[in-house]
Amino acid sequence: MASDHVFSPAPVVSVPVAGSAARFPVHRIYCVGRNYEEHAKEMGFTGREPPFFFMKPADAVVAVEAGQTGRIAYPSLTKNLHHEIELVVAIGTGGRNIQAADAHKHIFGYAVGLDMTRRDLQNDMKKQGRPWDIGKSFEQSAPIGPIVPAAEAGDIEHAAIWLKVNGADRQKSDVGKLIWNIGETIEHLSAAWELQPGDLIYTGTPEGVAAVVAGDTMEGGVAGLPTLTVQVAAAA
Repeated sequence: MASDHVFSPAPVVSVPVAGSAARFPVHRIYCVGRNYEEHAKEMGFTGREPPFFFMKPADAVVAVEAGQTGRIAYPSLTKNLHHEIELVVAIGTGGRNIQAADAHKHIFGYAVGLDMTRRDLQNDMKKQGRPWDIGKSFEQSAPIGPIVPAAEAGDIEHAAIWLKVNGADRQKSDVGKLIWNIGETIEHLSAAWELQPGDLIYTGTPEGVAAVVAGDTMEGGVAGLPTLTVQVAAAA
């Protein structure tokens, strides 16, 4: 049968779901900037500024099965690739103008993610007042572990969050230290965009962001969720 596309469409990007053979199809990836106070300070900012967002393409996802080690290539153009460990919220029911108190009704589950950042390129864009896309929205910049359904994730609002590189501590905090908590983030986000099933929200990273190089292995977690392990390979 003839195709009605000029070339074969790319396969749907998806993430494993813990305890299930079904997978979570990804629609959009939203990321929250500077959402832990100590990270905001290390980036040169202070205070509880209004939340702001940037996006990554769905195919930035590198989905890593529980107990496996994912691999990402060291990206082009950068000499300062930073790790940012994050709690990821997976949206199961969409909506617009969702109130913080109702946000939990829209959440399918939670996962551990990494927002990989070409920091030197991001900083150059900041200085020029230009968009961050080249620093944030590149291939393989959104590794993620299995999604745990919300009912099985425990007290995620107060869970420990951490990252080690080659076994040494790099980032260590608590989800309870989010400047804008999960409900508030969804409220602000859904006022600007109509959230859809399949959306992922990377909720921000705590202090301790730093560079990784080819050969480094990152191991990160949020209490109650499968650990995410990712190795940085040489440039593709």
